[in-house]
Amino acid sequence: MKKILVTGSNGLLGQKLVYNLINRNDVELIATSVGENRLIKREGYIYESLDITNKTQVETIIAKHKPDVIINTAAMTNVDACETKREECWALNVTSVKNFVDAIKQQPIHFIHLSTDFIFDGEKGSEYLENDIPNPQSYYALSKWEGEKVIQQSNIKWAIARTIIVYGIVDNMSRSNIVLWAKDALTKKQNINVVDDQFRSPTLAEDLAEGCIAIADKRAKGIYNLSGKETMSVLQLVYNVADFWKLDKLLITPIKSNTLNQAATRPPRTGFIIDKAKRELGYNPHSFEEGLRILDEQLRASSK
Repeated sequence: MKKILVTGSNGLLGQKLVYNLINRNDVELIATSVGENRLIKREGYIYESLDITNKTQVETIIAKHKPDVIINTAAMTNVDACETKREECWALNVTSVKNFVDAIKQQPIHFIHLSTDFIFDGEKGSEYLENDIPNPQSYYALSKWEGEKVIQQSNIKWAIARTIIVYGIVDNMSRSNIVLWAKDALTKKQNINVVDDQFRSPTLAEDLAEGCIAIADKRAKGIYNLSGKETMSVLQLVYNVADFWKLDKLLITPIKSNTLNQAATRPPRTGFIIDKAKRELGYNPHSFEEGLRILDEQLRASSK
């Protein structure tokens, strides 16, 4: 039996990891998040409330459960909020990582950490490799890069999984993402403004979870790009959502990023070369069309 501890289990990726791992008879799972467990399914794993910014709590949970693997999905990911709530952002994205690194040094624990395409400035375009040099353009991006550096400069057994614009559904539909936001707004016949000058590779949460689990299973180390395989403008992404659910595209107004007056700067174009993950992990993400089909099936099932 392998003990895997997941942080951020109430979040989108965290939930997908829990639901994937509880089906395995070779894994003992500890799910952790701040506050109450928000998952509908409560059997097949242990749940612990954990504030990752609290060093003592981190040390206590690790000493209690002695995991073989930690998959750290917990983070502050609201890019604009990070710009204005910098202390909270730093605590969640950097200090928490130091807490884990300090708690597990001298132990054979495999630490898998989630990071982001936003650490890059977007000038290279959609062909970022694992060894490209980051150049963060926002406080969120800076905090994620600093968190990465804490790990990379440590002596622990580590892997970093970088991803891009994750979509999917969660229990109780308490959180949204760009696909669900666009579908919901267009279903309600609301007019929406969508940027046409930012390009991303949308990533199905199930694919990302499988990539992280492959890292754990193979005890893989180093950095891995785990994203969807297609890069498209955010506008095209929303058009695809409209087409899939046969919604009115005339409700969508293309706009430029600089008209939004957002607190944080976004990279104009990001996308990953995922060849390393394919080769070493067997990573094979769904197309965006396939991902929408999976999402549609889940939405139908959850509404019954």
